[in-house]
Amino acid sequence: MGLITVSGEPGCRYEEVARIGAQRLGFELVTASRLASLVEQEFGSGVQIPEKAYPDVVVVIAARVAREHHLVLSEADCALYFKGFPGLLRVHVVAPEGVRTGNLMLDRRLERPAARQLLREMESAARQTRRQRFGRATVPASLFDLVLNAEHLDSDQMAALLEQAARAQGLPEQGFLSATAEAQIQFRARLRLSRHGIMPPGKATLPRTQFAHPSEEIFANLLDFYRVAWDYEPRSFPIQWDRDGKVSEAFTPDFYLPEFDLYVELTTMKQSLVTRKNRKVRLLRELYPHINIQVFYQKDFENLIFKYGLTDRRAVK
Repeated sequence: MGLITVSGEPGCRYEEVARIGAQRLGFELVTASRLASLVEQEFGSGVQIPEKAYPDVVVVIAARVAREHHLVLSEADCALYFKGFPGLLRVHVVAPEGVRTGNLMLDRRLERPAARQLLREMESAARQTRRQRFGRATVPASLFDLVLNAEHLDSDQMAALLEQAARAQGLPEQGFLSATAEAQIQFRARLRLSRHGIMPPGKATLPRTQFAHPSEEIFANLLDFYRVAWDYEPRSFPIQWDRDGKVSEAFTPDFYLPEFDLYVELTTMKQSLVTRKNRKVRLLRELYPHINIQVFYQKDFENLIFKYGLTDRRAVK
């Protein structure tokens, strides 16, 4: 796939550079305004996205679009979202303060003092957002592959340089993002989003459940994200009886997935407790051989998703 991120300092008109560059290359353009629309389609109107979760929201959207298009994404700090993405070119536009102030005067029809004040406010807001999302106020130049100075270059000239860099890197000749690569990217991003309880509308279940362990809530949110119906601790199985035939010990698996007739037991505890839990699972299998149960550690969540083909489930657009 070809993915070009175009960001810049406030007042640099970097979205215009992105638009012209996308046209020259024949890439799909996603600006901040279009991104907001795609987020609403994916997650529902009125959804509140925490700043720390926002980068993963963008990754979910970009990975979906990249299945069918090469992509130019223009949004503040967007280069920070895609560490490790294949076929990535990161472009950043800068300019002296006077140039950026002049741009705001023309674009917003402001006098110079008002434009200077607006620029300071935009810069402050950008730093605050960066701190909230990434824990840092500044971005080093080494993060970018191409830095363009708008002091003596207009948007067409900068877009031409962007095009040359993209073609030199062979981005237009690359294939689109494969289904397997998208599944892996989507899983990692959605797992992180599930920690914030963020999921698309129309999820499989809408329970208000009190979970015994945070990992269970994360797993439930992940299942909701993939629209997999689940029940939490729906049944207890007797596994030991006393001399009088009364149940002395029972085992209650964490989840039941009715679509797969599968019980799931999560374990993220210390080894001594894991050993005890494994003993219960062994007894359950011996006493109830018709019951399908799997034990999963937190690191095995991804194996569960891929084993049962859940990555093929796509959110409704």
